[in-house]
Amino acid sequence: MNALEAIRNRFAVALADIAEPDKVDSLLGMIRPAQDDKFGDYQANCAMPLGKQLGRPPRDIATGLVAAVSLDDLCDAVEVAGPGFINLTLKEDWIKSRLTEALSDDALGVQKVEKPRNVVVDFSSPNVAKPMHVGHIRSTVIGDALAKIHRFLGHRVITDNHLGDWGTQFGMIIYGYKHFVDNAAYTADPVVELGRLYKYVRVIMDYHGAVAQLPAAQELLDKQHTALTRVSGEQHEDKAALKKQKKDIARLKEKMVDQQALVEKLQQTIAGAQSDTGLMSAADAHADIAKSVLAETVKLHEGDTENKGLWDKFLPYCLADINRLYDRLNIRFDHVLGESFYHDQLAAVVEDFIQRKIATESDGAICVFLDGYDAPMIIRKQDGAYLYPTTDLATIQYRAEEWQADAMLYVVDHRQHDHFDKLFDAARLWGYKEAELTHVSFGTVLGDDGKPFKTRAGDTVGLEGLLDEAESRALAIAIEQNPELEESRQQEIGRVVGIGALKYADLSQNRSSDYKFSYDKMLALRGNTATYLQYANARVHGIMRNLNVTPASLKAQTGDFIFAEPVERQLSLQLLRFEEVLNDVLVEYKPNLLCNYLFDLAQLFARFFDQCPVRDADSQAQQKSRLQLCALTSGTLTTGLGLLGIESLERI
Repeated sequence: MNALEAIRNRFAVALADIAEPDKVDSLLGMIRPAQDDKFGDYQANCAMPLGKQLGRPPRDIATGLVAAVSLDDLCDAVEVAGPGFINLTLKEDWIKSRLTEALSDDALGVQKVEKPRNVVVDFSSPNVAKPMHVGHIRSTVIGDALAKIHRFLGHRVITDNHLGDWGTQFGMIIYGYKHFVDNAAYTADPVVELGRLYKYVRVIMDYHGAVAQLPAAQELLDKQHTALTRVSGEQHEDKAALKKQKKDIARLKEKMVDQQALVEKLQQTIAGAQSDTGLMSAADAHADIAKSVLAETVKLHEGDTENKGLWDKFLPYCLADINRLYDRLNIRFDHVLGESFYHDQLAAVVEDFIQRKIATESDGAICVFLDGYDAPMIIRKQDGAYLYPTTDLATIQYRAEEWQADAMLYVVDHRQHDHFDKLFDAARLWGYKEAELTHVSFGTVLGDDGKPFKTRAGDTVGLEGLLDEAESRALAIAIEQNPELEESRQQEIGRVVGIGALKYADLSQNRSSDYKFSYDKMLALRGNTATYLQYANARVHGIMRNLNVTPASLKAQTGDFIFAEPVERQLSLQLLRFEEVLNDVLVEYKPNLLCNYLFDLAQLFARFFDQCPVRDADSQAQQKSRLQLCALTSGTLTTGLGLLGIESLERI
């Protein structure tokens, strides 16, 4: 049991006697590590809200809590400070005993949860007919980290890559293959040619779509401009009317900016296509390409022999290409159940919704009308086609009934929040009320210009190119730092450091936020980077190696811990908070909390290294104590990075 859990358990008994039952958990959540060690190791701030609830001075409540809570075996000092803060300082003997347990434990003293859950983590989920791009990195590394942390804490985890292997993108490739394939190119490299076909069809479809949209878009922009001119020219003396006029002008200008951007985008799409005579020739010959692609998709879904045969032919190539990138990222899935897996279940899902009277027909479509939404969720279109929500409902049903899922986490871009809000409400209406359904959303990867990260040509950055560049830059650093190493070793360091830096650059961000991507920052040897942590870990191994000891040898013959300097106790306390941080990560599914913890640990170790000589310690007992702290630091850094999906090296 970690210190925070032990303290909260002691306070829980006392709080249950004075607080409302539904308030106890939130009050316990106000017991946290102290922000400054002058206030002790932990601080309980629950007396302040209790004072408001009970109409009593918070300091009196804090004094009563201290008297009621038994902490003599755990804390040296329990003090009431200020208006009612409770400061707690752990006993050194308790800290040392926990360190000894952690040193002899492969899990570093981290306890398994008492009530493990069946947790399904749905992440990555690319469309297999398109190359993976920079947008997939966030879902992939966040989902993998959450799965690993859940497993480490004792939960039963099922990872599932819900591939887009059945949608319109395959209709586009099938259409492209039938009309535009370069057979020699396909024979030489099927994946590259299929990717080209997808892009080619996409460009033609976008061109025709832009041509169709532009007149209406321009007309709306003109109307907005006219409205702005009219509103701006109005004369008002009344203050309320002037205030309203300013708001109307600001609102119209904001709308015009968005509409102008849309018009320009459509114009650029048209101009880009028209600059390519070969493309325009194909576009003129395939004016109804969008309808034709849809028809090919429908034929595939209906089991058309030719289209199903092409799908069976293309899919293995697409999967092999995706798996090659997963291998580079060292990502594995328990299941890879794409949209195609659920296709035969969709009719039954819709029929069940109708039978339960939670879906009704509207203009020929089958819709689920949910409270709080402007538009219904369509689960079958007028033409009988199913949509993403239908497949996702079938997926929830399968995971709940086949895997007995207690929680389903969907690690998906924040732009899909409306879809998941509706999906989860519909699933609960359908009867799946017990399982936790959570959209673990994340922001966008941005370039230096603050816009979505693109290549110089304006294309979305491909994931493979991102990995290549990260490894290449890391290799250059490895060669500069270790010119004497053999080439294969330098390349291994470049791979581990490059891929680790890329993952950590993402994971160290609050997942809810957008962040600016920078190769230089992510590979920096200073600051909160994987590279800094990997080098710190290698330094720890170097200390032990120079004294001819290993973590295993220290584990076999543990000695007493000695706190001769304040930083030794501070480092020890940080090491013992590993379990607390892992539990915190799973509260809101934020791996950046683990990144912050590891960075703080590495910084504390740097201070320890500067202030506490190991080789030149005052005694053998002190040297052994410090070596044991080195072993625990290395073990925690290695394990923590591993939970983030990042490899460690004993030598860099």
